[in-house]
Amino acid sequence: MLEIREATAADAGLILEFIRALADYERLLGEVEANEGDIVRDLFGSKPKVFCDIAEADGKPVGFALWFYSYSTFRGRHGIWLEDLFVKTEVRGLGAGKALLKRLAERCVEQGLARLEWAVLDWNAPSIAFYDSLGASALDDWTTRRLTGEALERLAAE
Repeated sequence: MLEIREATAADAGLILEFIRALADYERLLGEVEANEGDIVRDLFGSKPKVFCDIAEADGKPVGFALWFYSYSTFRGRHGIWLEDLFVKTEVRGLGAGKALLKRLAERCVEQGLARLEWAVLDWNAPSIAFYDSLGASALDDWTTRRLTGEALERLAAE
């Protein structure tokens, strides 16, 4: 039986395991700096700004969705940005990924949110096919930009 539940502080280590597994799949494991303390502080502190759902199959954790609220100035409404979605390789195909996305879609509808968005690496054909099968559209005319490290610090100091 597949269930989706909200994560608790007791899940911090599990969430970090999922983050590392996702980073490994995306060939980015060396970039993970987060630790359990960061997870506890940011997801379960007094004013959390990021949230997590856990997928369980027969009571065992098999995946997670880590997300936060975004805002569309054009729509004048909040949305959800899905930062991470991961399902263990050995249980893919059981519906955990779809169930996690379904729960986020339900949350959007229940709260009157405008959209659910996320990014996917352009080489990740299985995930792209999965998202396409759900009716997700690609925003091919948008390019994501990022400032980190020295560039971020340099701009802040100007």
